[in-house]
Amino acid sequence: MRPAAPPVFLVLALYAAGLGAAGQYAKLAVPFEALGAAYPQAGAALGWTVSLISLPGVALGLAAGALATRLGLRRSLIGALAAGAVIAAAQATLPPLPVLLTLRLVEGAAHLAIVVAAPTLIAQVAPDRWRGAALTLWGTFFGVAFTAVAVLGLPLVAAAGLPALLWAHAAWMAAIAALLARILPRAEADHAAEPPAPHLLDAHRAVYGSPFLAAPASGWLFYTLTYVALLAVLPLTLAPAEGRALAAFAPLAGIALSMSVGVWLLRRMAAVQVILWGFGLSLALTPFLGLGVAPAVALFAALGLVQGASFAAVPELAQTAPERALANGALAQMGNAGNLLGTPVMLATFGAGGMPALVGLTALAYAAAIAAHLALALRRARA
Repeated sequence: MRPAAPPVFLVLALYAAGLGAAGQYAKLAVPFEALGAAYPQAGAALGWTVSLISLPGVALGLAAGALATRLGLRRSLIGALAAGAVIAAAQATLPPLPVLLTLRLVEGAAHLAIVVAAPTLIAQVAPDRWRGAALTLWGTFFGVAFTAVAVLGLPLVAAAGLPALLWAHAAWMAAIAALLARILPRAEADHAAEPPAPHLLDAHRAVYGSPFLAAPASGWLFYTLTYVALLAVLPLTLAPAEGRALAAFAPLAGIALSMSVGVWLLRRMAAVQVILWGFGLSLALTPFLGLGVAPAVALFAALGLVQGASFAAVPELAQTAPERALANGALAQMGNAGNLLGTPVMLATFGAGGMPALVGLTALAYAAAIAAHLALALRRARA
């Protein structure tokens, strides 16, 4: 069945769903000072309000693809967006901290369903000639959402308080759910190829025992460990105006490099090589954190190479559709693990040792990513 709407419109609508999913992180990470003012007694637990949303993805990442396919990708996506709208509205009441943490945990299940179903549907509705460009666009959804919240959300918070931003997020999720319910053909979900559903333990063994399937996720863990956390913590080390500039421009820098230099490099070398370049540049720039906005923006620009190439590495290293489903599940799982741990760990590290400790931990993460990719590349060469 032909799509009821032009493919480009469907892709943009699905991308908007991704912006809503990324907004589930950005709406608390970017206005972190306002969140602290709303919960002044939270202490170190405040970091978990940002990262607890990742826990369902850690537990269910590999199972999410098969489950979404069984339920129907269309139904899963629209249901998750609708649930996200309800949860965001409940958060806008600024409930007691234990209730907020519970809501964030439930919100994580909706987030996982969106980030599994939406890119799968993009791959189905996009024509062959620009499917790669559509998926590269999808890879920018996190950075775009963080920039939008910094540019539009922070003034809204300053003018009307944190609940106003949470209500705006609820409205966005509800509007995109309604739009996709109207324009997304049911046939797209019906014709999805269902990945196998091995026992969960067997699936983990199959993925993480393979130097091919595990490679994209191995680096993605360290990317996500630092990305949201640095966007939340680094503004605390700067003057208010500089902090706002960092929140606005750092994600844009990563997007710009990913969509320009990253795309150019991917046409000339393997995705894993581009990932290594990204982590290598990031490691070289890490010692300059704390010296102002420019070094931090440069670091996020270098991370843009990791961002785009990690999605491109999946089809390069996984040859069949079932293998790609497992590799994408691992990518989601490790990404959620990094997001879950990153902000609390970075906050604790910064609180204990200041900027030198933060720099050291960030450098250690990027060095570990490089080591993991090189070790898996060596195993692939010997296979």
